[in-house]
Amino acid sequence: MSDSCIFCKIIAGEIPGKIVYEDEVLIALEDVNPKAPHHYLIIPRKHIRTTLDLTTADNDMVGHIFQVAGKIAHDMEFAEDGFRIVNNCNEGGGQAVWHIHFHLLGGRDLTWPPG
Repeated sequence: MSDSCIFCKIIAGEIPGKIVYEDEVLIALEDVNPKAPHHYLIIPRKHIRTTLDLTTADNDMVGHIFQVAGKIAHDMEFAEDGFRIVNNCNEGGGQAVWHIHFHLLGGRDLTWPPG
C-alpha cells in the first residue's frame, strides 16, 4: 500500500467508492468521471505503479482481472453488446493514477481508434 495513492485509500476503506465487485485480489468500482454508460475501474489490491512493473508473479492476477471484467459485463447486462478493457501506462499513455488499473467500458458504440 502507498500512503499517498487514492486507490490504496479506497481499497483500505479510507475513501468511499461505489464498489460493484470485490474479492481477495481486486476491487471494481464505478468511475467518477465515466466515458460510457458503463465505466468501471478494476483495481488490484496489490499496489503496482504501472504495467511496466508487472512481473511473472502477477500473471494469475492479470488473468483474474480479465475474467472479472467479463463477469461484470455479464452481470450489468452489456457483455453481448460489446465492451472494451483499457489499461493506460505512464503519462503519455494517459495514466493519471500511479496504481495499475483497468477501465471496463460498455453501453455505447466504442469507436476505433480511441483518442
